[in-house]
Amino acid sequence: MAKVALVFRTIGERTSDMALELAREHIRPDEELILENCRPFTETVQRMVHHDWSNVDYIVAVDADSLILEDMRPFLDVCDRPYVDCYVYDRFRGRLHCGVHITRRDIMEQMAQIPPPEDDEAYVLRPESRLRKLALNHLGELKCFKGFRILHDHMQWLRDIWAKYALRELRSRTPEQRRKLDAAMIRWAESDLIEMRVAIEAVKWAQRELPEGTSPRELSDAIAQLPDLGAKHLAELGIEERPALTRAEIDAYAQQHRERWPAREEAYKVFCLGLSRTGTRSLTAALHTVGVDVVHYPVDADTFRALETGKLDFEFLKAFDGISDITVSPYYPQLDAMYPNAKFILTTREEETWLRSCKNHWSGRDPFEKAPSKGRAIHMKIRRFLRAATYGTYRYHPERFRWVYRNHVEAVRRYFADRPGKLLEIDIVGGAGWGPLCEFLDRPIPDQPFPHKGGALTARLRAEVDDPDD
Repeated sequence: MAKVALVFRTIGERTSDMALELAREHIRPDEELILENCRPFTETVQRMVHHDWSNVDYIVAVDADSLILEDMRPFLDVCDRPYVDCYVYDRFRGRLHCGVHITRRDIMEQMAQIPPPEDDEAYVLRPESRLRKLALNHLGELKCFKGFRILHDHMQWLRDIWAKYALRELRSRTPEQRRKLDAAMIRWAESDLIEMRVAIEAVKWAQRELPEGTSPRELSDAIAQLPDLGAKHLAELGIEERPALTRAEIDAYAQQHRERWPAREEAYKVFCLGLSRTGTRSLTAALHTVGVDVVHYPVDADTFRALETGKLDFEFLKAFDGISDITVSPYYPQLDAMYPNAKFILTTREEETWLRSCKNHWSGRDPFEKAPSKGRAIHMKIRRFLRAATYGTYRYHPERFRWVYRNHVEAVRRYFADRPGKLLEIDIVGGAGWGPLCEFLDRPIPDQPFPHKGGALTARLRAEVDDPDD
């Protein structure tokens, strides 16, 4: 069994006491670090990363706005990933990853060695995420995602909602994040719930008072004042605060949530066979959203062992539901034999745009680059192995790629031709979304935009969500 530490971070959230109780119940930590009323958040992060973690394997950081309603310990005892971001049920934005973070000890120790970046907007807005990204890059590791029944930002103090969504506006100034926030705000405007009105007012305030182009120092100063500003602005709006929370209120709310979003009845594996640049990242995010947790293009030592021995016995499949991208694209007959109940998804794309995307993606990604770390060296081994196994070449060549794409799509179609219900073919880049995917997996359609990750489509859909009639 793994040794697991709980880091609980609270600034007096309405759910704080209940969140700690539920975290202890569903994580069963061997150690605890409680960080209470530690501000600004950069200080919280520094205290966490510089703590002595020598006696544990994993650190689970839980924010007090996160109510864990599922036993996480079985997953923690078999997990081998360097970092796992947890998908939760967010009150305002739907199914997404935030609030609970699972970090392996070596990643946390590397985070402690990184000096806090100065005049860095990414660090100001997301200090924990920024340090973790730098640590993962240094060690040549990648993050992955896992979904749990965790309620995030449900039943919070209204003053905290105001502060959070003023900050959310500041964190949403990339095309993808802006699209998500704009789409969410359309839904909020249609609701008569008071918390939705508070969130809209907070976003408008941040847009007005802290426009794009505000310096990192000014942003940092403003963020430090947000908790106090929340209560002030609620008073100006004539909005009364909520009463204290009870466990009975949480239990009743959780039961309603389970009825609306039931767990998967059948635990089968899902393998995504599409070639890179056919929407595999978008598909991966969509699968997480509907409760199917696949690992996208893993690059660790065990993955290389499973590939180069030909066994395909990936250890992490004890904890996850499947794999996406070219890690499994060439191996569907073997995986079909190993997992008879598995389902397979083939992402396709218009050929010429796929070739252009591959050309752009492969340029600057040398399969023989000098690796600065052991983790990066393994990544390069996997890159070379899978390029050879999938494309038969280390370098981009348009005619070779064209042949590989056509051959792969036709071969997959032939293999599954007489087996209805086993294969879904979907063109996500072309605009396909929740309908065919949820029907194939027998999952309810989420009340949120499909997570298109590609740049061109994201830009188009971002423009479309500005029109509420679309």
